[in-house]
Amino acid sequence: MTNKVKVVLGVIGADCHAVGNKILNHALTAAGYEVINLGVLVPQEEFVNAAIETDAKAILVASLYGHGEIDCRGLKDRCREAGIEDILLYVGGNLVVGKTDFKEVEEKFLAMGYDRVYEPGILPDQVITDLKADLK
Repeated sequence: MTNKVKVVLGVIGADCHAVGNKILNHALTAAGYEVINLGVLVPQEEFVNAAIETDAKAILVASLYGHGEIDCRGLKDRCREAGIEDILLYVGGNLVVGKTDFKEVEEKFLAMGYDRVYEPGILPDQVITDLKADLK
């Protein structure tokens, strides 16, 4: 029996959009990952605690209600404080309120310490491809 790479998945903050989370969970599981799916309405502390408890290699954060910039700020610092500064951090969805050029959004989240930033509508295959590349 081989050990699967563990990843933590969830929808951060006060966001309750679950469909994309379920689709990504299914795709990651089918690709051979062990997914610890925290569901929706997840505080930052739960992402960090789940990653520590399961020895996850990545945290994948979704935010669709437009307040991702607020909800996601500081997650990298929490990871550092908890001793998991090397964990991969991915974020995707409708991350800001209003119409903002995605390049600007991406730059903001990269500056916050996220390794990958995905715009709305990204297919799970791209996330899986990136995850495989980043875990090598």
